[in-house]
Amino acid sequence: MTKQPLTLYLAAPRGFCAGVDRAIKIVEMAIGKWGAPVYVRHEIVHNKYVVDDLRAKGAVFVETLEECPDDRPVIFSAHGVPKAVPAEAARREMVYVDATCPLVSKVHIEAARHHEAGLQIVMIGHAGHPETIGTMGQLPEGAVLLVETPEDVATLEVRDADELAYVTQTTLSIDDTAGIVAALRARFPSIRGPHKEDICYATTNRQEAVKAMAPHVDAILVVGAPNSSNSRRLVEVGARAGCSYAQLVQRAGDIDWRALDGIRSLGLTAGASAPEVLVNEVIETVQARYDVTVTEIETATENVEFKVPRILREPA
Repeated sequence: MTKQPLTLYLAAPRGFCAGVDRAIKIVEMAIGKWGAPVYVRHEIVHNKYVVDDLRAKGAVFVETLEECPDDRPVIFSAHGVPKAVPAEAARREMVYVDATCPLVSKVHIEAARHHEAGLQIVMIGHAGHPETIGTMGQLPEGAVLLVETPEDVATLEVRDADELAYVTQTTLSIDDTAGIVAALRARFPSIRGPHKEDICYATTNRQEAVKAMAPHVDAILVVGAPNSSNSRRLVEVGARAGCSYAQLVQRAGDIDWRALDGIRSLGLTAGASAPEVLVNEVIETVQARYDVTVTEIETATENVEFKVPRILREPA
């Protein structure tokens, strides 16, 4: 049977960012240095394939420090943790490694600096996301107010409208965040923002690539986990940028082929915590069904690399 022709547009950049790459490397190096098991507080990054792979190598994933024994190393996830967590690990004299993405740590430092200057902080982020919990947990309870939408800004009760600063989660939609920032500036004209945008380069680049790809395709597949903020934002960005159908899939087996029936062009990208092996898996599955012509749409090149913590570079 003759396969239907399909143009497959690959977004670039896609997949792993420098923070995710560093976090995975930290777990692997810790297992190499101290042997298994090594404990990891929360999923190191939001991707089941990555977590399962590290679990097979000797990582034990837990949600609280209380689940970790004192005599084994513990790693804090790339999303960051409240200040109380490393403080408790130090009190218990545990060996711990902080895999917080340096760009998330930058937001932590910004928030602390504003707090020391006497400003109340407004955080733009998603309630309950580990990164939001970690950033708000850098300061005393009540020091940071959370907003998720422009509507939240309208009901915000602040201490002093002239003494405010805002920070953002690093994995948000650029366009959504711009709307919330505009609402904040309209209501609080003297509010201070970051010197450089908090939304990280990888989130920005992946969203821009999807925006460039969306007008050319009938549908978009985003490889990523349902609990991955940046992956979910890519689905939303694709839909808003003119693509009539965008779908989040963890693996090739999750693709809803009925929804793709009759398409002639398909866009493919991956969230910052999704490995390229899963992208290749999707490409091979699509090639099995269609006569595929692959075209890459590249909007930026990335050469960022973050060093692993010194404790892992020193001999055991």
